[in-house]
Amino acid sequence: MTTAQGSARDRFELMHREIRDRICLLDYAPGTRLSEIELAEEFGVSRTPLRRVLARLEDEGLVQSVHGVGTFVTDVNLDALAQTYQLRMELAGMMGHVMPLPPDDTLLTEFRALSARSKSLLQTPAARDFAQLITDFFRATLKLTGNMQLRLISERLYYQTARIWLTSVSESVIDLEEEMRIFDGELDTLIGALETRDLRAAALLQQAHISMSYARMSAAG
Repeated sequence: MTTAQGSARDRFELMHREIRDRICLLDYAPGTRLSEIELAEEFGVSRTPLRRVLARLEDEGLVQSVHGVGTFVTDVNLDALAQTYQLRMELAGMMGHVMPLPPDDTLLTEFRALSARSKSLLQTPAARDFAQLITDFFRATLKLTGNMQLRLISERLYYQTARIWLTSVSESVIDLEEEMRIFDGELDTLIGALETRDLRAAALLQQAHISMSYARMSAAG
């Protein structure tokens, strides 16, 4: 993968998003050392912009730089991030009344496509694919508010916790197929709320999704 095309800002955002996704989908497991040389070569950039990306990921808590040793993917712990989950729940509820944006036909189509993917995955369960679906679902929900600060904070907190669910599945702490069935039902209900333009209900459903997911992982752990 190269980032030769586009502005410097576009290249930065592409690198950041790609490496962040790899971390959150456990392609880079906790403890993995990230090679600046290999990543710079892959993305077709010098090590200077790559280091800026890694610095941002470190600020977000996803990697840690050890002077003279390298940059490593951080570990995740449900107990340590309990307060982060609590704040995510509160922010999700705010989506319904802080500059809410009623979904247009394009966004409704996006949510319906997510539902179709969910139902397909129920037939052939795959943890990584489902984790990607949840991330894509989260990204879609950000479009329901015009408040950019709310989007930015919600996004930052989401990626701090995103690995916990997939780690729980990988370690057989929670049941993948049961989680998929629950999510599929939640998604159908949320789409129903969006189709009637009831953004307060949609926000409360998203809040409940986060709360119950956290509760299930806590109980299982």
